[in-house]
Amino acid sequence: MGVVAEAPCGYHRSMLNWITHGTPTDRPPLVIAHGLYGSGRNWGVIAKRLSDERQVIAVDMRNHGSSPRKAVHDYPALAGDLAEVIGEFGGTADVIGHSMGGKSAMTLALTHPAAVNKLIVADIAPVAYTHTQIQFIEAMRAVDMDRVERRSDAEAQLAELGVEKALQSFFTQSLDIPNKGWKLNLDALADQMPNIMGFPDVSTSWPGPTLFLSGAASDYVLPEHRERIKALFPQARFAKIPGAGHWLHAEKPREFEAAARLFLNA
Repeated sequence: MGVVAEAPCGYHRSMLNWITHGTPTDRPPLVIAHGLYGSGRNWGVIAKRLSDERQVIAVDMRNHGSSPRKAVHDYPALAGDLAEVIGEFGGTADVIGHSMGGKSAMTLALTHPAAVNKLIVADIAPVAYTHTQIQFIEAMRAVDMDRVERRSDAEAQLAELGVEKALQSFFTQSLDIPNKGWKLNLDALADQMPNIMGFPDVSTSWPGPTLFLSGAASDYVLPEHRERIKALFPQARFAKIPGAGHWLHAEKPREFEAAARLFLNA
């Protein structure tokens, strides 16, 4: 489990929380960066299974899980957080990022190129999106925590607010029941939503092996995005998981694991 690491001059750096699976091997470690409203714990099954061949580090991104709360939530900052964690594990890693974590991982490769060995971007493109996710923050804020004794209580309230079943279960993994709240900095995420939906204007490219792995039923990575993807990631390859939407790793975990393993071991 990651802790706040002490820097040499005596102040505390902003180190993310993480969960490690497996032990170091002769292969690069694998760092997994989750999407918006997620946590490293969401990736436990896939991380544990992939750790049979390499050490896997599933992080909590800033403003999520047990990681620090910060006012700034943009991709240069998120990429810097990941670079800091990778520095603790030898300085170079394979990286999987989903959605917000995918944009963070792409920014990491473009701004800290030596930190990334191979890159898997799960169901996101390096472009700005117009569909906001603010409605889910409003739904989570509307949950009456005085009526929540267990996850199912919050799920029932989210259902009344129109949140679909799969997302009820996903969001309530970030409940902090003892403290009557969420393990999410909802205020900062709401304030920074334009940054989360956007993507930095970068002029560099990253020449390493990159897989854009998408859900076949998702509309997040479109044919019109390919030119931009290829400009930034000239070695990009593309694959789709049949029957999966945007939450492809949760909907088709075995297929996701198999595709990731094939690419990482190639």
